[in-house]
Amino acid sequence: MARMRAVDAAVLILEKEGATQAFGLPGAAINPFYSALKKHGGVKHVLARHVEAASHMAEGYTRAAYGNIGICIGTSGPAGTDMITGLYSASADSIPILCITGQAPVAKLHKEDFQAVDIASIAGPVAKWAVTVMEAAQVPGTFQRAFWLMREGRPGPVLVDLPIDVQLAEIEFDIDTYEPLPVLRPAATRAQAEKALEMLNSASRPLIVAGGGVINADAAGLLVEFAELVGVPVAPTLMGWGAIPDDHPLAAGMVGLQTSHRYGNATLLASDFVLGIGNRWANRHTGSISTYTEGRKIVHVDIEPTQIGRVLAPDYSIVSDARAALEVFIEVAREWALEGKLAGRWTWGEECRERRATLQRKTHFDAVPVKPQRVYEEMNRAFGPETRYVSTIGLSQIQAAQLLHVYRPRHWINAGQAGPLGWTVPAALGVAVADPESTVVALSGDYDFQFLIEELAVGAQFNIPYIHVVVNNSYLGLIRQAQRGLEMDYCVQLSFENLNSPELNGYGVDHVKVAEGLGCKALRVSEPDEILPALEQAKKLLDEFHVPVVVEVILERVTNVSMGTEIDSINEFEPLAETAEDAPTAVTTLAPGVLSAAAPASS
Repeated sequence: MARMRAVDAAVLILEKEGATQAFGLPGAAINPFYSALKKHGGVKHVLARHVEAASHMAEGYTRAAYGNIGICIGTSGPAGTDMITGLYSASADSIPILCITGQAPVAKLHKEDFQAVDIASIAGPVAKWAVTVMEAAQVPGTFQRAFWLMREGRPGPVLVDLPIDVQLAEIEFDIDTYEPLPVLRPAATRAQAEKALEMLNSASRPLIVAGGGVINADAAGLLVEFAELVGVPVAPTLMGWGAIPDDHPLAAGMVGLQTSHRYGNATLLASDFVLGIGNRWANRHTGSISTYTEGRKIVHVDIEPTQIGRVLAPDYSIVSDARAALEVFIEVAREWALEGKLAGRWTWGEECRERRATLQRKTHFDAVPVKPQRVYEEMNRAFGPETRYVSTIGLSQIQAAQLLHVYRPRHWINAGQAGPLGWTVPAALGVAVADPESTVVALSGDYDFQFLIEELAVGAQFNIPYIHVVVNNSYLGLIRQAQRGLEMDYCVQLSFENLNSPELNGYGVDHVKVAEGLGCKALRVSEPDEILPALEQAKKLLDEFHVPVVVEVILERVTNVSMGTEIDSINEFEPLAETAEDAPTAVTTLAPGVLSAAAPASS
């Protein structure tokens, strides 16, 4: 059996487990691990500028493709604490990433040694497992268990902390006979599938809600096949967006208080049965449970037993991986179809399509300063179905979810539950590393963009091209809108007179100069007719220079975005679409003419 350093065994295990892309920063306490990375060469590495950013890069990398596990590496002390936000974000959205930290020697862990911190205790609440390895011989088993845990059941992140003396110690290890541990996932039984389908089949107006678990299970194709078999419309959650193409006849739109469609909410409210697959019933999807559930039966399918009944009490539930459940659902549905037992729902499907065709928000505004709706209209024109969108939080993300279009799984990549500001730049870099052939388009408000803006230099250094659309109103727009109820506008303005860029007219930070200073290309537009040409120019710059390209659009300072506290009472602050020309890039079967059922705006 070969004798090697514990870190050599760890790196060889990474390669054997298929985790071959790392993001991080070296440091004294993790340098032995980096020496193993250099020695073996099977794990690629991108040098981040901030360890939190490295954790989000690992998230973006994982989220971009089924089976990916991104690695985040940092030294002892603050590097580990910097990873906590990434661990929280990954844990909240069921994303497996492996965080590896250096640590002080074992004998000095309780002596307040330099940068010695109990990172395993700190990270424990936001990870599936966080462990400091105290014996070198435990390193192989620890890494093997880490990968098993990340994949088993509900996926999630793990942190492994390696004291420097543990890294350097020699152990006996045979990588040639190493094998990943088998992963078992709960699966729906035939009897459970029949029970759920009996309930669905007896409903007059059923709806499927597809959550992020469908994406994580690589089951989007099965979801569409099942929906087509039973003829039931599908409402993806924000984390499940792309599980069914937006232009599919059974795409019913998203439901919720913020990232939702008017027609999606209307269809949910008109339904009498909801089958949730791989979703959490998040509060921004449901609003109050009484409004969401009144008049309809609920069936919930989720891989995590503790999710069942956590938010609402379903009428029936199944603990199952989404793929496994859909496979047996399809098996039963096919048999019932051959036997003529499946109910027909042509009228219900037509009603859903009619709502999608008529309940649209207006996007075509010619005002200067630019209204944000026009930005998303032009993005729909500039970017096709193959585009991968990346965003995290704010009015920009909320309105993008209302107005952009997504046609494929993992083409809307979003930090859902945590929503950390600054996530978008590093996550987009991780996505672009995972899929260098795709067009990756990030979307941020100005404040999200400023949080980890230094990571643009990573894209320039390592030639990681993507387009970043920055909608700049020089405001914390989402917080300002939330403050309306308190009748204040306090500590949310980012505007100031920039002495070095007076042409910004009080909009503060010169994002173009900052982006160019970090080695990227950048464009700024201030009129609606300039947006599409700028996006087309950005695509050309991307191909020519292979670096991030920033397109900044100067917006009106104040825009209130459609949202509310209940799914049956969303406030619409702008005029709604009355003709097809009002929403020219909406996914609808309408010919030019009058849109019916266009209600007046409310405030």
